[in-house]
Amino acid sequence: MALNRQDLFEKCRRFTRARDLIEAGLYPYFRMIESAQDPVVYMGGKRMIMVGSNNYLGLTNHPKVKEAAIEAVKKYGSGCAGSRFLNGTLDIHVALEDKLARFMRKEAALVFSTGFQVNLGVISALAGKDDVVIIDKMDHASIIDGCRLSYAEVKKCRHNNPADLERILEGINGSAALVVVDGVFSMEGDVVNLPEVLRIAHKHGARLMVDDAHGIGVLGKTGRGTAEHFGLEKKVDLIMGTYSKSLASIGGFIAGDKDIINYIKHSARSLIFSASPPPASVAAVSAALDIIDSEPWRMQRLAEITKKMIKGFKDLGFEVGPTETPIVPIMVGGDETAFQMAVMLQEEGVFANVAVSPAVPNGKALIRTSYMATHTDEHLDIVIEAFKKAGRGLGIIP
Repeated sequence: MALNRQDLFEKCRRFTRARDLIEAGLYPYFRMIESAQDPVVYMGGKRMIMVGSNNYLGLTNHPKVKEAAIEAVKKYGSGCAGSRFLNGTLDIHVALEDKLARFMRKEAALVFSTGFQVNLGVISALAGKDDVVIIDKMDHASIIDGCRLSYAEVKKCRHNNPADLERILEGINGSAALVVVDGVFSMEGDVVNLPEVLRIAHKHGARLMVDDAHGIGVLGKTGRGTAEHFGLEKKVDLIMGTYSKSLASIGGFIAGDKDIINYIKHSARSLIFSASPPPASVAAVSAALDIIDSEPWRMQRLAEITKKMIKGFKDLGFEVGPTETPIVPIMVGGDETAFQMAVMLQEEGVFANVAVSPAVPNGKALIRTSYMATHTDEHLDIVIEAFKKAGRGLGIIP
């Protein structure tokens, strides 16, 4: 007698949200871009001001970055055809790890194929079933998934709230603990209160890992990120970074004491069982690191743009939240309003991103804008005018 078994695929057939948005002309995802990630991009032949990219320093189309990638392909080919653990470690992987360690002012670094894999591999390698991982409730999804793979007990503290972190640490009864926070929170753009988080973590014997994907190249006197911004590079235990923001490629790394990095190197499943980062990516990152040091004007210009845009949106009457970085979120309220606004902005020639639940809390949907050092004042003025028109049209601003 056959069992009346549920069909695993039934949930897929019931999923109509994306199709409904497409039919309503409000679908803001998987938009096809036909050009490089510059301040101006093209979609369907239409010129758009890009304020939806994490290319903070404007390096993805830099001639030196592209040249380095091309030369790497000529020498090493398009890929490594294996994992770092076995046949996929090239001399340029090791050279990049040495350069990243020096750049981050740590003893050692380890490169992964994606930033997501860094958090999956590092957290699950270091924390086990008898340990505790404490995360900020607004940490990136890759941190949450790394915690799930670790089998550790996971506790969430209130967003950027050191007092709540201390409350949790006081209650874990001596278990080994890892605190993981974003340096710059990717939706809100606010900076973690690192001095207090570090003080509390080390007071209670916990280790601290900072995901600085959005901080490197943005914060700190020389672009080393959140730890440099606060003068705490030597005290933060582990710093994670990605290449897909300021470093002009794809991939990620973890930096810290050599013994810890060596342990991760031989324990992180997302490293051992993944194909190695391709040569072009590795060479592009190396070139980007050199440019950060040789062209400090990019960080200076980015800081100027950040101040201009935060002030511009506030002057119009928009709520932009506590951001201090080139991530400037425009709070709009309901999900439907966010979808409508994204379409209106696109009609005005502005590409911006939509963040709705569960990426943000219910009722707190936002348009996430982010800026490049290579945006001109003319580009920025176009963006402000487009937001003014859309905001007034939707009744968000007077």
